[in-house]
Amino acid sequence: MTSSGIPLQALLVVDVQSTSVTGDRAVPGAALLLDRTAGLIARARQSGALVVHIQNDGPAGAGDEPHTPGWELHFPVGEGPGEAVVRKSRDDGFEETPLGGLLAGHGVRGLAVCGLMSEMCVQATARGALARGYRVVLPYDAHATHDIPAAPGISEEIPAATASRVAAWAISNEAEVTARAADVVFAALSPRSH
Repeated sequence: MTSSGIPLQALLVVDVQSTSVTGDRAVPGAALLLDRTAGLIARARQSGALVVHIQNDGPAGAGDEPHTPGWELHFPVGEGPGEAVVRKSRDDGFEETPLGGLLAGHGVRGLAVCGLMSEMCVQATARGALARGYRVVLPYDAHATHDIPAAPGISEEIPAATASRVAAWAISNEAEVTARAADVVFAALSPRSH
């Protein structure tokens, strides 16, 4: 269970798009990330929680440029009112998107955030949720990033696992960071929200 044992009403799957989880641009540990994320999605769906796939619209020429193969969501989106796609062009999934209204309309009070990239869109979206008063759970084994290249004269290359850990640590005073996605518990949306 999460640290407080209170089930969550939503799962935000941030930028799990083909460009970052398949082929030569895949993040280190992509297979583990996909396994943990698939488990979260399955449990959220099974419990009747809201699943929101957040899809980044990258600039022209980027791996996630809209309507290119790399932009496609890795996981199929379920049908029905309990699942949605929110497109974004900024790191924070709430900024200039309908995400806040979608969550409010479904009566969500607590949510889990997983996906890519740990220190960018995952952290920014988690902070956006915290700023809006949501209870936020970040499962440590369900977000990832790339290695951070060396900066000559400043630092050596920073391994992806370290960057992810630092990203989680940076918000751990406000969000609940769980070691395992398997410990996240979901609950059905209230009947009024469908």
